[in-house]
Amino acid sequence: MSAPYQRELKAKAALDKLGIENFVPMRYQAVRKRTGSMARELLPAIHNLIFVRGSKPCVSQAKKDILWLQWLTRPEDGKNVPVTVPDKDMEQFIAVTNTYNEHLIYIQPDEIDLRKGTPVRILGGPFNGFEGTFIKVKGSRTKRVVVMLKGIVGVAMAEITPDLLEVL
Repeated sequence: MSAPYQRELKAKAALDKLGIENFVPMRYQAVRKRTGSMARELLPAIHNLIFVRGSKPCVSQAKKDILWLQWLTRPEDGKNVPVTVPDKDMEQFIAVTNTYNEHLIYIQPDEIDLRKGTPVRILGGPFNGFEGTFIKVKGSRTKRVVVMLKGIVGVAMAEITPDLLEVL
């Protein structure tokens, strides 16, 4: 779903209060304080985006209670339909983003062409069993494994040595 005007944390609090499962990807960012000093704060990694899990009637009722919460949609057969993410993909995305690793790179779907990469599975380490695409990411010197939620967002993990990868 979308929480316009960077109200994703406000939406998370409201959904938590209603007992609806949700997730906002977070990361540490340097923030300048009023005193001029810098501090690291845990902030949303992708503004205006919140993942919500529940039945359609339950989420629709929550949307009525939280007026500014909007469906994230995609065009299909001339209509805009709400975007859904398979449970397996979402669990993998949450596991990767919950590490709060500073080396994670969040990528918009139009910024990357996954067709050029190789589908791989990670063997060993904290991401054992995860599947993604092994590609060169702009701004990085080495290839990385990208976990992609189709049409929404991708996250490129820290460099992984090729001996920990199995080509699918």
